[in-house]
Amino acid sequence: MKIQGLTLINGTGDGIIGPMSEGYKIAASILSADFTHLGEAIRQAEEAGADWIHIDVMDGHFVPNLTMGPVVVEACRRATKLPLDVHLMVERPDHLLPAFVEAGADSLSVHPEAGPQLHRTLQTIRGLGVRAGVVLNPGTPAIAADEVLDLVDLVLVMTVNPGYSGQQFIPSALEKARTIRSWIDERKLDVKIEVDGGITAQTAPLAAEAGAEVFVAASSIFDHPKGIKAGVAALRESLQR
Repeated sequence: MKIQGLTLINGTGDGIIGPMSEGYKIAASILSADFTHLGEAIRQAEEAGADWIHIDVMDGHFVPNLTMGPVVVEACRRATKLPLDVHLMVERPDHLLPAFVEAGADSLSVHPEAGPQLHRTLQTIRGLGVRAGVVLNPGTPAIAADEVLDLVDLVLVMTVNPGYSGQQFIPSALEKARTIRSWIDERKLDVKIEVDGGITAQTAPLAAEAGAEVFVAASSIFDHPKGIKAGVAALRESLQR
């Protein structure tokens, strides 16, 4: 299994793009973390070898759940130097972008359906000095990312319907990842594929074979029966086979 390189934002919170060591990257999603001890959970994930901290922002309209905002991102920034990967599941996110960057986000990913001008939104994110991502839901076709591939650093392929952690992996999303990977390779773009939803030691290798390089995991890390360290280790081992 080929392990590809990846470029990301550095972990200082200043939003400057910098080099990253080669290899698949594990993004620990705090959606399943114990919020009564969030800082400690993040520190344990970092010590266990997680590469990014993934933060799901939901407004209760775009998806049927309500979660965290810039205040939580700022708290995560104080708890870790790892890059903060923020997934915005909100309607019309443009007015929120500066607040999340100021709070310490290193990347902001948005959905094509969330606002009227995806191209402009991605330009705004890039102009703020952080990595830009476009997110495709299971029902969103790959072609929705085609016209903006030159504006993004990440394509986040959802392998569940967004809104809740602990859902079952949707295998049909892998074909979408393969299609996008072929476009990226044909155009020689520096765009990375991220997957999120039902990512476990069993499904992560399948996503890797489809072209994914960044693996968002919530329940399989923070709800692992043997603890956070064991959860990260199981994912890492599965990707090294």
